[in-house]
Amino acid sequence: MSIEKVKAYLREFGLADRVREFSVSSATVELAAQALGCEPGRIAKSLSFLTDAGPILIIAEGDARVDNKKFKAQFHQKAKMIPWDEVETYIGHAPGGVCPFAVNDGVAVYLDESLKHYDVVYPAAGNASSAVKLTIAELERCAQAAGWVDVCREKTENLASE
Repeated sequence: MSIEKVKAYLREFGLADRVREFSVSSATVELAAQALGCEPGRIAKSLSFLTDAGPILIIAEGDARVDNKKFKAQFHQKAKMIPWDEVETYIGHAPGGVCPFAVNDGVAVYLDESLKHYDVVYPAAGNASSAVKLTIAELERCAQAAGWVDVCREKTENLASE
């Protein structure tokens, strides 16, 4: 089970006790925010893409949207999300529970600058009814991020497009 794999992984960082499991789904940003009683932006959503270099995860604030021009400037190719039914094969976690921990070998994890709006965020913990409370520094350390990127629209752009 993916959540057990994530707990074991987080145990290595002394953070397994931060994992929360819910009796309700937390598979979407909105559902996770409801389960946690927080604003949607604090949900650290995992976006999975296929690149020429292999699969990548971009962890962004919950209400952020990827800006295709910024993505192309950063990764030198068009953003191509991994199809829903292939996410678990490429990443190691099923949709709804995708997180930057205990991912398959070869998956690069990037943190989007949008996360820096918050001191504490809640990524999933390996299944569709879990989350883990982390500071940005803890997330960076645990995710073993390949780096920070700026591939999401500014919040004002998000609001204007909705």
